[in-house]
Amino acid sequence: MGFTGILGHEFVGRVVALHEHVDGDVKNMWLGKRVCGDINLGCCNNSVASSTSSSSAGTSFTTSVCGVCTDSLGYNRNNPKMSRNHCPNRTVLGILNQNGTFCEYMLLPIRNLHIVPSQMKNEVAVFAEPLAAACRIVEQGLVNFRYQDNDKAKVTRGGDRVAILGDGKLGLCVAEILGREYLRCWKKHSNNDGAASPPPPTLFGKHNHKLKLVEDSGVQTQLVSTCYMDDDKSNSSTSQQQVSPTVQNKFDVVIDATGNPNGLNLAMSLCRPMGKLVQKSTCAAGVQGFHSAPIVIDELMVVGSRCGPIDVALDIMNKNGSTDDDDGMPPLDIEKYITKTFPLSQVREALECAALKSTLKVQLVMTDDH
Repeated sequence: MGFTGILGHEFVGRVVALHEHVDGDVKNMWLGKRVCGDINLGCCNNSVASSTSSSSAGTSFTTSVCGVCTDSLGYNRNNPKMSRNHCPNRTVLGILNQNGTFCEYMLLPIRNLHIVPSQMKNEVAVFAEPLAAACRIVEQGLVNFRYQDNDKAKVTRGGDRVAILGDGKLGLCVAEILGREYLRCWKKHSNNDGAASPPPPTLFGKHNHKLKLVEDSGVQTQLVSTCYMDDDKSNSSTSQQQVSPTVQNKFDVVIDATGNPNGLNLAMSLCRPMGKLVQKSTCAAGVQGFHSAPIVIDELMVVGSRCGPIDVALDIMNKNGSTDDDDGMPPLDIEKYITKTFPLSQVREALECAALKSTLKVQLVMTDDH
């Protein structure tokens, strides 16, 4: 997007001041609270700013409100998340016309903030934004693991067969969320008329040590090399004809979180006719050897999926106990994804560490009172 400014969009901070026109009761509710926040800033906020403590560079203001934010176009009656993600005049924290979080102080509208539970560690709460992006798939209703029936006959097959492509940070978060959603649904319906549950979601990745991180999360794992015929495993731009018949067209829903433009080719090959292909990757580069014919011929539903519900992500992380919760979800050990923590003064070293392929998450500590 050609962004110039302060980077960063995942954060935990403390509210230290509010605008002088904010009502006293609202100030009492927010002042001093630890918060994380939505990264999209719509024009419904009237005036939006982001700056460091020493500069107002990157501050943006809007005075008009669009039809999405006011719902004058009627979008929100059908989709209440429309204004959260799709204001046409939005800025995006650390990504689009809005300074980000790699600083000691920043400005955000109250409507973007979410209070962090008091017992939750900062190191955990900062995962709210990427985990919420994974929760967005469930929020969109793109995956259905539930036992299905109707008034006339019972359906004996279970819900969707799901494949997740990519064992990077986002792919692992998607596996954590969808694995728990699978367990939650089938714990409730395990005794329903002998209905057969679908297999757990399958995470395909390149690294055994990353796949092991989700082995207790309700998913099964498989090296992506097994998706190809034996003589094609080294070919990163493999076409549909070279995909192994053991996985070709075997999944109802395929989620591409590879971050690789060629991941789309494999995703199309794994998806059954009239299945769903969910795009989590935001690659600016083109796809080598990409042909759209399979999308048309197989009548695939291609859906983008972006930012999700941070309140839901916080709730999931807040249930991190020593045993399964009432919904059948195992505890989520999100701290296992932290590779290293740096103070803000070592931001250059932090960025270098983040660029290493072996790195999962690098965290920056902004103040001494962390």
